[in-house]
Amino acid sequence: VRDLLLGREPKDFDVATNASPEQVKQAFRNCRLIGRRFRLAHVFFGREIIEVATFRGASEQVQDLQKVDEDGRLLRDNVYGTIEEDVIRRDFTVNALYYNIKDFSIVDYVGGMDDHRAGMMRLIGDPETRYREDPVRMIRLVRFAVKLGFSINPECEKPIFQLADLLANIPAARLQDEALKLFLSGYAVETFEMLRHYGLFAHLYPVAETSLSIEEQGFPKLFIAKALENTDKRIAEGKSIAPFFLISTFLWDAVKNQANINQAEGMSESVALQQAASQIISQQVKSTAFPKHMGVAMRDVWHLQSRFSSRSGTRAYRLLGHPKFRAAYDFMLLRAETGGAEPELASWWTDFQIAPEAEQKKLLASLTKTAPRKRRRRRKPAVKNQQND
Repeated sequence: VRDLLLGREPKDFDVATNASPEQVKQAFRNCRLIGRRFRLAHVFFGREIIEVATFRGASEQVQDLQKVDEDGRLLRDNVYGTIEEDVIRRDFTVNALYYNIKDFSIVDYVGGMDDHRAGMMRLIGDPETRYREDPVRMIRLVRFAVKLGFSINPECEKPIFQLADLLANIPAARLQDEALKLFLSGYAVETFEMLRHYGLFAHLYPVAETSLSIEEQGFPKLFIAKALENTDKRIAEGKSIAPFFLISTFLWDAVKNQANINQAEGMSESVALQQAASQIISQQVKSTAFPKHMGVAMRDVWHLQSRFSSRSGTRAYRLLGHPKFRAAYDFMLLRAETGGAEPELASWWTDFQIAPEAEQKKLLASLTKTAPRKRRRRRKPAVKNQQND
């Protein structure tokens, strides 16, 4: 309803009913019940899945169907009720607009239409209580505010600064899902700035926030900002996005710094980088738990960065044939554009990968002409042992 009022095409429709999940399952043979925290019914029609939720009721009604932790976070909530009660359980007023298919009317119990017209994001109920029930609402608030171009009600934004730490209680896998929604919505640049403003980004990507806080106006900020800008551009052009690539840009500065520390402790450059990648990924997955295959892809992209400088012989051809060459090349271009790699190196690889074989050989030959000659070390003459007569 919210998106239709803005003239946008909704990605999906939320269906709500007074029937319990079990009753929905009885009515539809092609139905499966899912969820523990929120019980839902999935009704299958071919490849389509219609997600049906039962109206939520007041939590005081049946205490054993609701479970809350010591911070006030809802762990289980299967209390069912009426539409009037369900409205109060929604998160934001503009998300609590119901479209009645019986008479094609919009049902509004909480002033959602007024907030929609005013372009205002507002929580239903006491903001602090609602954030404690589900800290992810702080992230969702930012996502919707940026996506819809709405402002945030002052009473709703005030508690965020004090309650951001509650995100530590959220499972890392769930935060990973929410993070992808944040940065792959087409508004990554604005989302990034707003998350940092409220202190939320630090709880999603703590190692990245550490790099940014140390060098606020330097390479890390420029590098990440450019990656976010490119992500938004690709989404606007309808191009595909590899989530691992964006996360790899968030963590790169931390990986690089840790690799330097490892080298100082006596590791070789290659081993130091591999060890650093493992160390930083191990830290990061405590906050946002991305799948193992994404971690492997990120390691490849980081590892290949040092190989771009080694172009002699067949090395350039071998690198060109690596499965992650394109991602690593794009990563290196970002570095070059933001002061993290030599522009000449980026330009050379741009030409080399699209050049015909004969031209590639010329490009490789040009390296030997321009490369400084190595000075040969003169061998010291052998010292003869002299014996006293």
